[in-house]
Amino acid sequence: MLENADLPESLREIAEDFASMPKPERLQLLLEFSKGLPALPERLQDHPELLEPVPECQSPIFLLTEVDDDGTVHLHFSAPPEAPTTRGFAGILHEGLDGAPAETVLAVPADLALRLSLSEAVSPLRLNGMSGMLARIQRQVSEKSAALAG
Repeated sequence: MLENADLPESLREIAEDFASMPKPERLQLLLEFSKGLPALPERLQDHPELLEPVPECQSPIFLLTEVDDDGTVHLHFSAPPEAPTTRGFAGILHEGLDGAPAETVLAVPADLALRLSLSEAVSPLRLNGMSGMLARIQRQVSEKSAALAG
């Protein structure tokens, strides 16, 4: 198991939850996260062009980050219900990072997907999709934070 001390507390707790479960139950927990992913806000539902695609994912997923003036990050995902693994990863990122300060989001290690103890439950291609989501989130947060700093 990878050391998770450098993860934000919210993501560390999620990683510890996965690691503490028997392997067969980890996929079930991922599916629970997929059910908890909030729908897009109404203001974004009719504007898919505002969301960025994540081509690393096998399923069509789109995301948008917003950074408030105080540096608080908000995450928005569009992921189809018939893609529960992808939705689950988005749900983990949403639960672990939505409402966090930009610095916290930018400090999440790129190997987060591997730290969730899911490598035996899902394919490397799917884990790569989660890494792609995180990379896009961090790039958007970095760009938007720089724009705010002016």
